[in-house]
Amino acid sequence: MVQFDLIIKDGTVVFPNGVDKVDLGIKDGKIVLIDKVIPIEGIKVWDAKNQYVFPGMIDVHVHFSEPGREHWEGFLTGSQMMAAGGCTTYFDMPLNGIPSTVTQEALHEKVRLGNEKSCVDFSLWGGLVPGNESSLEGLARDGVIGFKAFLSTTGNKEFEAVDDLTLLNGMKIIAKLGKVLALHSESAAMTDWLKEQKEQEGKVSADDYLETRPIIAEVEAVERAIYYSELTGCALHFVHISSAKAIEKIEQAKSRGLDLTVETCPHYLLFNHDHLRELGTVAKCAPPLREKNEQEKLISLLINQKFDMVSSDHSPCPYDLKDPNVHNLFEAWGGISGGQFTLLSMIKLALNYDIPFELVAKWTAEAPAKRFGLSDKGQIRVGADADFAIVSLEKPFVVSKGNFYAKHKDSLYMNYSFPCRIVGTINRGNAVFKNGEILDGALSCGGWIKPIENAAIK
Repeated sequence: MVQFDLIIKDGTVVFPNGVDKVDLGIKDGKIVLIDKVIPIEGIKVWDAKNQYVFPGMIDVHVHFSEPGREHWEGFLTGSQMMAAGGCTTYFDMPLNGIPSTVTQEALHEKVRLGNEKSCVDFSLWGGLVPGNESSLEGLARDGVIGFKAFLSTTGNKEFEAVDDLTLLNGMKIIAKLGKVLALHSESAAMTDWLKEQKEQEGKVSADDYLETRPIIAEVEAVERAIYYSELTGCALHFVHISSAKAIEKIEQAKSRGLDLTVETCPHYLLFNHDHLRELGTVAKCAPPLREKNEQEKLISLLINQKFDMVSSDHSPCPYDLKDPNVHNLFEAWGGISGGQFTLLSMIKLALNYDIPFELVAKWTAEAPAKRFGLSDKGQIRVGADADFAIVSLEKPFVVSKGNFYAKHKDSLYMNYSFPCRIVGTINRGNAVFKNGEILDGALSCGGWIKPIENAAIK
């Protein structure tokens, strides 16, 4: 008889095809038994009665800025924040750290830091920037999850946007490597030109900011990338898509057989441009929060499964870069701090719009694992990693500075109320978060996860 390390007892478990009240037996970090009743005598038990057990969230889009800008967010605080949100694997983007992850040396340093400090599992994106095309093969061989590039101005001298030739050359290489290129898709020509016009006129309000990043700028960049994908055979992942017209272009390309996936973020689903008008810099991001009618379109597209996955795009910064007293909105850092709230956001939408919980699990775990080659993660099944987010619907969760684990507490989500709460997070069989607290020993629980083709690389 198996001597389990842990049994999760009496939980309502979210499987790919529905929910069921079962017990889960865990041994050596894996799910080894799923049964209606597992005897618990002498075994450590997590009582999940009246709770939902989701697969641990996989967030493919976060910005931790270590090394170099750990004072923005680092692996220690960032991973604790993810754990508090039910996330057991995150993918750190290659920019904002110094150096950016555009060389093998930079990748290895990030791996070292993450392995030392992260309390949940993580993967790392490599970057595609002008001049580093020769580094892509080595980065792929050493285990990056994929590559990231910007089609709009980044505002970051360590990680510049790609020109068209760099993009085409990079996509050709990435296609041969069998990797995915993630794209921030806004037209630099359009957004830079519109910003210059506004600033010359002294127009720097919330409405002016929105007008400098119109939907057409997103659509043009998406459509151009699709043409390049068709030409090079490069698989693409479109990050933080914020408009129905962009989804229309992506859907058309998928119907022609192109290898594309697309994410949106909770802030585009829960908030809209009125919040930027009301709250100012804390709600600034790129692409911007859209008008309410566009927000409603995005929710409808989500319900109709036009988004493959949902990710946070957690993009924090120190308070002084988000100073709410700044007169020129264009000068403030553009990013939403909210990596802790993605799963809670999706459950709230599920409850509001009668979306089955298995779709929430698909968007937040199953689809990311499948897209990026994490075969041991993303579903609750025998043989998979024992990664779980345990959720209660019995009490609401109101965001406060005391329960938000990010390094900087200024967030669009502050004081926001969710009709559910994360009561536990288990990473490969180890409890790292329970009832509002990061548990002792959590630091030893996280590690670098490589896609399946890199599994033998140490």
